[in-house]
Amino acid sequence: MLEGLTPTSILLNEKELSSAKNTLKTNQLPTTRMEAWKYTRVAKLGKTNYRSSEASIDSVENYTIAKDATTVVFVNGHFSEELSSNEMPEGLSISPLSACMEGEIDSTNLVLEGEIFNALNTAFLTDGILVDIDAKAVIEKPIQIIHVLKGEATLSNFKTIIHAGDFSKASVIQGFFAEDAEKAFANVTSEISVGTNAFLTLDKIQYEAENSSHICTEQVSQEKDSTFTINTITLNGGLVRNNLNIEVNGENCETNLNGAYLLKGKQHVDNHSVVDHKVANCNSNELYKGVIDDNATAVFNGKVFVRKDAQKINAFQSNGNVLLTDNASVNSKPELEIYADDVKCSHGSTTGQLDEEAIFYLRARGLSEKSARQLMVSAFVGDVLEKIENEDVLNYTHRLLKERFGWEFE
Repeated sequence: MLEGLTPTSILLNEKELSSAKNTLKTNQLPTTRMEAWKYTRVAKLGKTNYRSSEASIDSVENYTIAKDATTVVFVNGHFSEELSSNEMPEGLSISPLSACMEGEIDSTNLVLEGEIFNALNTAFLTDGILVDIDAKAVIEKPIQIIHVLKGEATLSNFKTIIHAGDFSKASVIQGFFAEDAEKAFANVTSEISVGTNAFLTLDKIQYEAENSSHICTEQVSQEKDSTFTINTITLNGGLVRNNLNIEVNGENCETNLNGAYLLKGKQHVDNHSVVDHKVANCNSNELYKGVIDDNATAVFNGKVFVRKDAQKINAFQSNGNVLLTDNASVNSKPELEIYADDVKCSHGSTTGQLDEEAIFYLRARGLSEKSARQLMVSAFVGDVLEKIENEDVLNYTHRLLKERFGWEFE
């Protein structure tokens, strides 16, 4: 997998680079014997001779989620200046990592030891983006980061670093797409810090190719009185793994994790999340829903830690799945690990099929079977989609659902 790849020339921390290289030397790809990867096989990634290559696309119009946004475009992980916005609103600074000077890249606590994909990303970083939101800045327009994979066996090691300053407010949109891509692989890390009393929303749409792979790790830290919301919508991609790790370091934080995955064919999507409540008086809400068709498979593993001194925690976690065929499958494992005694925490998981009696009821009132099933699917995942506050993101999601599944959502 590493043949033909060039070590990064981006000015990262030398200690991080050393740790990443050591991890690559001493670790193999995860296997199903490892609990965290029990239901996700990645051996095929090691059998493909990936390469990092530059490419260009004619237009970004088809991939533009929000029309009125500060947009930054990367193709195969390389910055496309001609397709990106030229002007930045006051209080916002955006720069490709490849253009940063020594000492400018201040990353967070991304785990490298034992994490081979994080290590691969660090040691062979293609490029990335540094987003600095000034303290007290209110960025009205969303910050839109568009990633496009193109070519055969292309590997994009991409890093996003976001610093949301104290008392700031902003929203970020990330879109992952593929154009004429064959067996491409996006290996992405995001390191996000949310300052005191800051509000940050991240909307993420994954819509790559059915034979592509995508592994993403998001490491988030929250300071006191902050609010962080992430909405992850996965609609295409052969193998997708999302690792979401959130450290709640300050009191009175609000953390919202929402996800929808709609799969068909032989897709495999694995969502792993950890919310670590380290201090008291915080709330977290997690809602993931999946619709799995054909021979597709899904995995959900959500874990909530409540540390010893983290009293007065409200943590709620829910995962629901609908299987549309007998061959579709899901493995769901919500977890709570609580060391405090004055908390309100709950978790739950449900898996089933569409209610045939309800479908019969709808058909008896004039709907076709297809329309009846679509209406029930719409109602099921609608709980997640209604969490998306940005209308452009929601409308774009509806467009992709119609394009890929033929579903029309009201």
